[in-house]
Amino acid sequence: MTRQLLLRKALALFDEKGYASTTVDDIAAAADTTRTTFYAHFPSKAHLMQSLIQEANNILTSTDSPPLPAVVRSGERKEIKAWLARKFDQWAAIRPYVIAGHQAAAVDPDIQAALDRWFDETVEEMQQGLDQAGRFDPATRRDRCLLAFGGLEFLSRRWMRLGWDTDGEQALDLLTDTWCHLLAE
Repeated sequence: MTRQLLLRKALALFDEKGYASTTVDDIAAAADTTRTTFYAHFPSKAHLMQSLIQEANNILTSTDSPPLPAVVRSGERKEIKAWLARKFDQWAAIRPYVIAGHQAAAVDPDIQAALDRWFDETVEEMQQGLDQAGRFDPATRRDRCLLAFGGLEFLSRRWMRLGWDTDGEQALDLLTDTWCHLLAE
C-alpha cells in the first residue's frame, strides 16, 4: 500500500513540478512518510520512474484483445484500426507517465534505456506478427514496424504536449492507412 502511495504521489508531483525538480524528500513528504520509507521501497527516484513506466505499459496492454502480434498477423484493417483507436483512447490515462518518463530520460540515461526497451519490445511484437504471417521480405519487416510504431509514438507525444491540433478521427484513419500499407498490404 505504501509503495502504491509513493508511486501515486510521485506521479502527481512529476506532473506538477517536473521530474528534475521533484526530490525524494518531496515524494516522501507528499506520501506522509519518510525518506527511509521511500528507500525501503525504491533504491532511487529513477527506479520509481521505471516502475511508473511499467505501470504505463500495463495500462496500454491490459485491454489488448487480440494482442498486437495477432493484430499485425491478421493484417485486417478493421482490427488494426480498433487496436489504434484503443491506444488513442488510452492517451489521457498515460499522459502523466509518458511526460514524466521523457523528462526523466533527459537527465538519466537508465530511464532513456528503459524507454528505448519499451519501444523496441513493441516493435519486436509487431515483427513477430509479420514473421508469423510471412508477409514482406524478412529484411524489411523490422523497418516496417519501426516506421509504423514510430508514427504512433510521434503522434501520441505530440497529442500529450498540444492536444488535438488536428482532427482525431482523420488522424486515426490516416494512421490506419499507414499501418495497413506498411504491415498488411
